[in-house]
Amino acid sequence: MLKKIPKAILILVFLALVALQFIRPQKNNGSYESVAYFEAETKPSETVAAILRENCYDCHSDRTQYPWYAEIAPFSLWLNDHIEAGKSHFNVSEWNKYSVTKKEHKLEALVEMIENEKMPLKSYAIIHGNLSQNERKILLQWAGLMRLQYKHQLEVSFR
Repeated sequence: MLKKIPKAILILVFLALVALQFIRPQKNNGSYESVAYFEAETKPSETVAAILRENCYDCHSDRTQYPWYAEIAPFSLWLNDHIEAGKSHFNVSEWNKYSVTKKEHKLEALVEMIENEKMPLKSYAIIHGNLSQNERKILLQWAGLMRLQYKHQLEVSFR
């Protein structure tokens, strides 16, 4: 009886994994232009834009470039959860809908996350690599300049 329990559990786990393959979350396949407004307004240098494309846009825009394992459950579900969570906090594809105050706040959060090395997520960095200290410095400088511009816009609008 004891030998049948582990075998039964293994069979149930296997069947559950097979069944999960039929659950397909909707892909985050917006257009590549979905970041155009953000880039036009924030004017990142080519270096900053490359860092954002390679490390941020997959989870923080309406366009994700999926890795091969995104077709396999439970990874597909896990990735979908991360993308939806990332977009709920900061979505560059929604930048044109944000107020100036919200834009400044989002950049403040970006700075905080990078300074505290909370972004990119460790689970993302394990597979895709982490930001170098130089890349962090470049992003922080750019985000700091953008925050100053938005703060200035706010000051001018309150006069």
